[in-house]
Amino acid sequence: MAQVLEFKLPDLGEGLTEAEIVRWLVEVGDVVAIDQPVVEVETAKAMVEVPCPYGGVVTARFGEEGTELPVGAPLLTVAVGAPEGASGSGEDSGSAPESTGGSGNVLVGYGTGAPAARRRRIRPDRLDRAVTEAPVSGAPVVESPVVEAPRVEAPVVKVLVAEASVSEGPVPVVSPLVRRLARQHDIDLRRLAGSGPDGLILRADVDRAIRTAEETATATARVAQAPVQAQVPAAAPNGVAVAVDAERIPLRGVRGAVADKLSRSRTEIPDATCWVDADATELMAVRAAMNAATGPSAGPKVSVLALLARICTAALARFPELNSTVDTEAREIVRLSGVHLGFAAQTERGLVVPVVRDAHTRNAESIGAEIARLTELARTGKLSPAQLTGGTFTLNNYGVFGVDGSTPIINHPEAAMLGVGRIMPKPWVHQGELAVRQVVQLSLTFDHRVCDGGTAGGFLRYVADCVEQPAVLLRTV
Repeated sequence: MAQVLEFKLPDLGEGLTEAEIVRWLVEVGDVVAIDQPVVEVETAKAMVEVPCPYGGVVTARFGEEGTELPVGAPLLTVAVGAPEGASGSGEDSGSAPESTGGSGNVLVGYGTGAPAARRRRIRPDRLDRAVTEAPVSGAPVVESPVVEAPRVEAPVVKVLVAEASVSEGPVPVVSPLVRRLARQHDIDLRRLAGSGPDGLILRADVDRAIRTAEETATATARVAQAPVQAQVPAAAPNGVAVAVDAERIPLRGVRGAVADKLSRSRTEIPDATCWVDADATELMAVRAAMNAATGPSAGPKVSVLALLARICTAALARFPELNSTVDTEAREIVRLSGVHLGFAAQTERGLVVPVVRDAHTRNAESIGAEIARLTELARTGKLSPAQLTGGTFTLNNYGVFGVDGSTPIINHPEAAMLGVGRIMPKPWVHQGELAVRQVVQLSLTFDHRVCDGGTAGGFLRYVADCVEQPAVLLRTV
């Protein structure tokens, strides 16, 4: 007799309390192994795959893709043990794993690290025999609108399968990007006929459906074109008038986490900003010379961001007040010994700040390599929560957006952030003569509780001096 175990959304660490289901990796009836990823979820920190600590047959899933669940909420139920009728020939051959326990790990990459078994599914007509009513002492009762199996004498968990999940089967989509694109445009994948092998739905199929929907909407608008009437404002709970047809976008996931952190920063931190223009011509020349080196001893190409990060670590060594945080309860400034340098990265999921650990011990090449690695993980949504927390100072290169300056909001609970604008040719007085030079604007936003303007100005001036004369860094090496 199989035993049914309920797997709940685990604590993903870093104080996270909820996660959104992005993609189910298993269906009802699938056979899963211990530590096999079963669902991909998005938290306020990152997108992660959650492994199941049990091996057996998936009997129920809780929550559709796009549903937000709190930590501790049921994710799925698994029947562990060797179910009757689960063996046979052809595609049904084999039996479910007989493990009745699990590793109890939280994220992929931790725990036992057992290899994932080949995905196998119990035929729907055998699922009711494979898992009926299993004795589980003190377990809750899970209800579902399907006929129950005969009762047995013991505390039981009723394991029932929703008719829709069995009859309709999985949507023939492999790519998570295709699923996300369909969700963003409200495209029902079950209504699409895939043009790929065995009916696989491709991105081209979703793009075609999006164009069709847009053309239909345009045609309908032309037919129903009429004089525009004034919108009637509706009263919102906070007393602000909102148009009836206004779009409401939930503040959750990364966007919600960013909103909370920025609001807290503005509420708690008395920040101030100072800025300066600097001649970056020599810095760009040094970078070109470093990247022109060839041969076995030549390292990876060094980016401007990596050079600026190295300058920041040297400046923080001279002005450690800015590598600190404020303990409001103890009313103390906590000065930190190591520099964990965060850098702002814009991704499809929103703005994230990966952290280069122990940046003060790295040279420009090492920092650049780590920035490149973390940036790639950020773009693919594979950053772990640990890689997005623990920063002590942030470098924000908003020049990539084509802007010159900004007044950055401090990344709470840090004490300062250096902003870098675009580097572009401008008229500049160089050695007493007017010349065209590569000029950049640097801005420093700092917590006025940890230092005064003299310290902040000294830090920013040192950074600007290193940008204008990179040889200044040699004094700190």
